[in-house]
Amino acid sequence: ARTAPAKIQVELAQLEYLLPRLTGKWRHLSKQYGGIGTKGPGETQLETDRRLIKRKIAILRRKLGEIDNQRKVQRKGRRDIFRVTLVGYTNAGKSTLLNVMANTNVYVEDKLFATLDATTRVIKFSPTKKVLLTDTVGFIRKLPHHLIASFKSTLDEIIEADILIHVVDISAPNFREQIKVVEETLEELNSLDKPTIIAFNKIDKLQDRSIIHTLAKEYENAVFISASRGVNIQALKDKILQLIDDHYVEITGKVNVSNPEAMSIIYKLGEVLDVKYDDDNYITLRVKVEKRHLPKISAYILT
Repeated sequence: ARTAPAKIQVELAQLEYLLPRLTGKWRHLSKQYGGIGTKGPGETQLETDRRLIKRKIAILRRKLGEIDNQRKVQRKGRRDIFRVTLVGYTNAGKSTLLNVMANTNVYVEDKLFATLDATTRVIKFSPTKKVLLTDTVGFIRKLPHHLIASFKSTLDEIIEADILIHVVDISAPNFREQIKVVEETLEELNSLDKPTIIAFNKIDKLQDRSIIHTLAKEYENAVFISASRGVNIQALKDKILQLIDDHYVEITGKVNVSNPEAMSIIYKLGEVLDVKYDDDNYITLRVKVEKRHLPKISAYILT
């Protein structure tokens, strides 16, 4: 079933959609949201309904803010592990893929927004290698801005991810259009340039498999899978490890704290995993950074 945060997100989205469209025909809302006996002198029922909905929206936003703060604390506590996030058009099979990779049982349904809350699982590749894999809300064309705001807590997982897995339903007739929708949404989140694996899912439903050869040439980091049947899942895991090795490195060294430019560059281009204070002028930092930024950061770190 949907968890409490998801129910809050849905109710908030519905109310924010309804408020500017409110007319006299919505008089039952005063009962639904506890408005009995609350109409002030000279206030119409429509004004009462608007006031009650605004109050309910404020309460829901406050609750989501509290949840968002809790999740920020949780994310801060797992900075020293690589974060992989599943994205894709709605019903592409993200939750099914999470289940098979993590050997769990996350809610799966062929339904719009069946997954609303971000669900995170630890995926172990070996005793020493593991990642956090997160499932997120499915995208749709022209996702309304009020929905994007309501789903902020799950979309934050995309923004903070190290690697994205873009899950595509290859059996959908309009899968190329769906890819474009997802990429446009990622661009809005300033996440389009993240290291990305494109996982073409549901290959078991293909009538003509020649498309696989075409897409393999077209997309550099493509993997062809069937999440429901567990086909090529190991190939996807291998690709994740390859991207981690290809794109990221950890560096540890001393930094002069009296150099504000050094601290600014390091925190802008890398992710500081650990800080140790050595003396008045230097601190030791452990930083996770993309290899392309390593030369810039290395100029300020004494290893």
